[in-house]
Amino acid sequence: MTTQTLVHVANPELAARWRRATEEPAWVRWTLIGVALTFLALFLVLPLAVVLYGAFEQGLQVWWAAINEPDALAAIRLSLMVVLIVVPINLVFGVAAAWAIAKFEFRGKPILISLIDMPFAISPVVVGLIFVILFGSQGWLGPWLAAHDLRIIFAVPGIVIVIAFGTLPFIARELIPLMQQQGKEEEEASLTLGASGWKTFWYVTLPNIKWGLIYGVILCNARALGEFGAVAVVSGRIRGETNTMPLHIEVLYNEYMFTAAFAVSSLLTGLALVTIAVKSFIEWLDERQRPAGDSH
Repeated sequence: MTTQTLVHVANPELAARWRRATEEPAWVRWTLIGVALTFLALFLVLPLAVVLYGAFEQGLQVWWAAINEPDALAAIRLSLMVVLIVVPINLVFGVAAAWAIAKFEFRGKPILISLIDMPFAISPVVVGLIFVILFGSQGWLGPWLAAHDLRIIFAVPGIVIVIAFGTLPFIARELIPLMQQQGKEEEEASLTLGASGWKTFWYVTLPNIKWGLIYGVILCNARALGEFGAVAVVSGRIRGETNTMPLHIEVLYNEYMFTAAFAVSSLLTGLALVTIAVKSFIEWLDERQRPAGDSH
């Protein structure tokens, strides 16, 4: 029996006082629900409806023509290519950083955690400016890069770098508290029984963190697809070459090509919705596989 059930059985009057103390009145609950639903309708559902209406207002054929246009295809390919590069990089970094922070004690750990959180605190535009100062033609490393015929700013490498920087915390920040909560007893037991470090990682650590890892990868993927500010600074906005999907949408909108802009936006929105659906499915699977009574 729960504590509330025992109180109800022992003293009905005390149970009524318990309910009054722990449950909000109906009008409060409905007011909060109404405010939440109104907020979601205004700031989530309505913009999505506007995007979808603008994309398909003139028919599916016009939508497909806007998506199939060469500059749009180049922007889509570039966005997907950057995601395929950035997410594995942050996957490796996030697992390594979380392992080091959660499983070992060393000097400078708080500094490392603060550095991992730094992309959350810096504006993306400032991030882009930092890398322009570092790698631009007049930057600190610009002359050396030019002498070796290497292009970073106004090229794909610069886009990869700034997006990798902006998405750096997502996987690590998902895994660090999870691995700290799990402790290191299972890894120590595995090593004591003679397993190598790699076997311990593959058969003990990885199964324990798989849901948090997948969740972090989904968030990293979503942020990488939607990054705008830093990319706008370092890309040069070269149509067909360095424009990602968000930049291409801005170009189309500024040129009053609203239907095409909404069409590409609908594709980006669709990818975001798929990401949210996958995230929700992962959370549902995680809840199903948790032991009974485990609230973490």
